[in-house]
Amino acid sequence: MTAPADTSTQPLTAAPLIWTEARRPTINDIARLAEVSKKTVSRVINDSPFVKPDTRQKIARIIEELGYEPDPQARGLAFRRSFLVGFIYDNPNPQYVVNAQQGLLDGLKGTGFELVVRPCQRASPTFIAEMRNFVERQKLSGVVLFPPVSEDERLIALLRDLGCPYVRVASISLDQPGAMLVTHDGEGAAQAARYIAGLGHRQIGHICGPASFRSSAVRREGFAAGLAECGITLDAANVKEGGYTFESGLAQAEALLSLEPRPTAIFTGNDEMALGVYQAARDAGLQVPRDLSVVGFDDSPIASRVWPPLTTVRLPIRDMGRYAADLLMKQEDLPARPPPRVTPMLVIRGSAAPLR
Repeated sequence: MTAPADTSTQPLTAAPLIWTEARRPTINDIARLAEVSKKTVSRVINDSPFVKPDTRQKIARIIEELGYEPDPQARGLAFRRSFLVGFIYDNPNPQYVVNAQQGLLDGLKGTGFELVVRPCQRASPTFIAEMRNFVERQKLSGVVLFPPVSEDERLIALLRDLGCPYVRVASISLDQPGAMLVTHDGEGAAQAARYIAGLGHRQIGHICGPASFRSSAVRREGFAAGLAECGITLDAANVKEGGYTFESGLAQAEALLSLEPRPTAIFTGNDEMALGVYQAARDAGLQVPRDLSVVGFDDSPIASRVWPPLTTVRLPIRDMGRYAADLLMKQEDLPARPPPRVTPMLVIRGSAAPLR
């Protein structure tokens, strides 16, 4: 029996190609022969980590066979790695940002990459220009985006134009799986709704986040859906828009508590606003949870340190940062398995009680 031929060292350029001084091989030729994108070839040339080893080896062999030499001037203009990963955020909740940052650092540990943190203001007329300058100046190897900047399609278009890898964290899927970490906020809000309804409350208020945050709408819709499962309609008059801040929670809780009849339970879009509800209740001479049940969202550290401890929906923000960093490290070829599913979970403490 004849042994199979060893193809490990056979030329990969099966098609007869003849190069001359006037027709030297180009990056497009390399990409065609390797059956990959031009971007992938560019990343191999520039030593990007976002290429699978077997793909890198294949491209390197073709480059060697053809004697391809990148144009130094063009290569100097190419997007090159800096071993820096950007974390861009526009979020008024400092604890959320800190938790996300810690998770990203967890995920980047041991990779040789460092994290560059960049706050921004999406509403600024110079937002996109500032982001272009940031990415190009730092020569970022990738970017992680948390809500709400992860929802900004202008920024996504810019990153694609620059050839900068990214991972988006958002409450629903907005992109291809390899660039997306979905947090399923609506499921967590529905858990809160079912719990509040199960305590016998029927006059229920909701303080949502800003309309500019997709998570705000997703949490509101999930909460309304959970109440509907229990035969309760979320009255539009009982929904107030906050700003994901303590001050906005206080102001909107005051508005809800002035209604007649007033809500006996309030669900807030995050824990910062829930603390504002605590303050409004005290100012109105009400006790939590005897007179008013309160449920938050996020399970930030303060939730277990206030009195009574806050019942809230836990969103594993630090884990989300770690998952996002891991996804970014594997991004050139989609990971063999999806990242762990982010599953919100209701944490029951002392701020909600059966209707008296």
